[in-house]
Amino acid sequence: MSWQKIARRVRVPLGFVFVAVFLWLARPTPVSLVWSFFLVVPGLWLRGYASGYVKKNAELAMTGPYAYVRNPLYLGSILIAFGFAGASTRWQIAVALGALFLSIYLPTIRGEEQFLRGHFPEFEEYARAVPRLVPRITPAKVGVGYTSGGGSFSKALYVKHREYNALMGAVAVYAALVVRMVWFSH
Repeated sequence: MSWQKIARRVRVPLGFVFVAVFLWLARPTPVSLVWSFFLVVPGLWLRGYASGYVKKNAELAMTGPYAYVRNPLYLGSILIAFGFAGASTRWQIAVALGALFLSIYLPTIRGEEQFLRGHFPEFEEYARAVPRLVPRITPAKVGVGYTSGGGSFSKALYVKHREYNALMGAVAVYAALVVRMVWFSH
C-alpha cells in the first residue's frame, strides 16, 4: 500500500489523536484565544464557502474559491489548525502540526490530484492556472464553469457535505481551551 493511501486513511483518526494531545499540552491565554480568531474564523469561512462549490466526482470545481486556490478546503483546515496552535501558546504544537500536514496532507493532495487528472481532462489546464495551496490574487479564468458563468455557491451542497461540523468542532475546541485556561489559572 502506498503512503498516499495510508495517509488518506489515517488523516482523520490521527487528527482526533492530535486534538487530544493538543488539548492536554495547550496553555491558552485570553490574548492567544483572541488572536487565534484571525486564522480560525477565516479558515472556517473558507471551508464553508468552498464546500458549497464541490460536486464530488461529478464536476471539477473551478469557480468561487477554487478559482484562487486548488485546495481551499485544505487551506481552510490549515488556517484553523494553526490558529488553534497559536491559541495553545506552545511552539511545539505548531512544529508538530507542520510535520503532520507535510507528511499526511501533501501526499493526500497529490493522490487526489492523480484522481482528478484521470477523471477530468480540464484538470491540467486548471492546475497550470491555479496554485495548490497559496492563493492567487485574482481569480483564474479557466474552464467551462468560468465561461458559462456557472458554479455559484450552493447552500444545499454546504449542508450535504456537513461542513457545519467544522464550525461545531471549532466551538467545542474553543470551549475546551477556555476550560483549560480557567483550570490552569488556579
